[in-house]
Amino acid sequence: MSSLYAEHLSILMQRADAALAKAGFDHLLIASGVEKYQFLDDRPYPFKPNPHFRHWVPLQQHPHSWIAYTPGQRPVLVYHQPDDYWHVPPAPPEGAWVEHFDIRIIREPQEAAAHLPRGRAAIVGEADAALEGVVPNNPPVLLNALHYQRGFKTAYELDRMRRAQRRAVKGHRAAEAAFRAGGSEREIHRAYLEATGHSDLDLPYTNIIGLNQHAAVLHYQYQSPERPATPLSFLIDAGAEVDGYASDITRTYAMHEGAFADLIAAVDAEQQALCRRVRSGVDYRDLHLECHLRLGGVLRSAGIVDMDPGEMVAEGVTSAFFPHGLGHPIGLQVHDVAGRHDEEGNEIPRPAGHPYLRTTRPLAPGMVVTIEPGLYFIPLLLERLKAGPQAKHVDWAAIEALLPYGGIRIEDEVACTDGEPENLTREAFAQA
Repeated sequence: MSSLYAEHLSILMQRADAALAKAGFDHLLIASGVEKYQFLDDRPYPFKPNPHFRHWVPLQQHPHSWIAYTPGQRPVLVYHQPDDYWHVPPAPPEGAWVEHFDIRIIREPQEAAAHLPRGRAAIVGEADAALEGVVPNNPPVLLNALHYQRGFKTAYELDRMRRAQRRAVKGHRAAEAAFRAGGSEREIHRAYLEATGHSDLDLPYTNIIGLNQHAAVLHYQYQSPERPATPLSFLIDAGAEVDGYASDITRTYAMHEGAFADLIAAVDAEQQALCRRVRSGVDYRDLHLECHLRLGGVLRSAGIVDMDPGEMVAEGVTSAFFPHGLGHPIGLQVHDVAGRHDEEGNEIPRPAGHPYLRTTRPLAPGMVVTIEPGLYFIPLLLERLKAGPQAKHVDWAAIEALLPYGGIRIEDEVACTDGEPENLTREAFAQA
């Protein structure tokens, strides 16, 4: 692991060298961030560090710390370790990575300023991280370059992401078992936390735990304590984190065999086919449109919509059942940066009629993206479809029978390579 991190840090310094030269700066300063307090209260919100800071060091709960990098010099970590008896202060930095940094311990946040170089410095952070003479300027040219390069994961990052997959899979297995035992959403969520060793505060994102109709809410944000009288279906979108790197996995289950279970199997087959298409040079926009065609085929085969799949896509019918994008980049952030921009920060447009697609970049080796097709029975969208000219092609009795099940989403993380794609999620399930 030490060698993987050393290689990772070397790549980050090379990228920083190029970005600094391009933007006309001599130093890169990165703030970890500051604790933010609730309005009219002395309780802080859960701290989430600047992802640029986490890119350099595997530290999570360390506000008021800084990284300073000057090309050709050893990077400096200004590490805030306060004298505190109200809370447990951070432990001294430890791990193989520390040997690569000049570490300076400070007790008060303002002491960091004395350890940060002046002059032409690119200072990356939120405005409230400012110190005397050190004010974040977030140069767009530099950020665009760094964000674009973050799309290409190092071997160290891929290792962390594989570990995050395995951690999440433990939770998914426990959650499925809790569903099949008749658990409530809250009970299923707690089973997930117990299996992964996470708390609500350190998950990479809020778990989506939807039973029955709640599976039709794309970002369902609650966990009901009530057990449904008749559990029919279960959608779980939940991840885990290792050293700042997130996983993002979705699965859908039916309690019993039948039309909905058959629909899950059909979506799963198309999802796996799409995962196999994550190859160098493929335009992700084309993959998204191919997904719509494949889902149109599922709708026709299931007898839900009697139209040619190409016509369904052209006339927006598939969007009533699949209203979101195929996926997104993932890494330090669940929805990682620069999914729709080139290295200069220019936007790569979405296909017309697909406003929620988060990725439009061509795929290349080192990129990791999610592939998450879905079919949902969302009353709001179905009412719009029913009011339009395509309504005559829809079997509304079939729709009525499927409404209580909510919907389906299946999501894997897939790494693009020079050859066959690596499905990080399926491999983690296979190893569980």
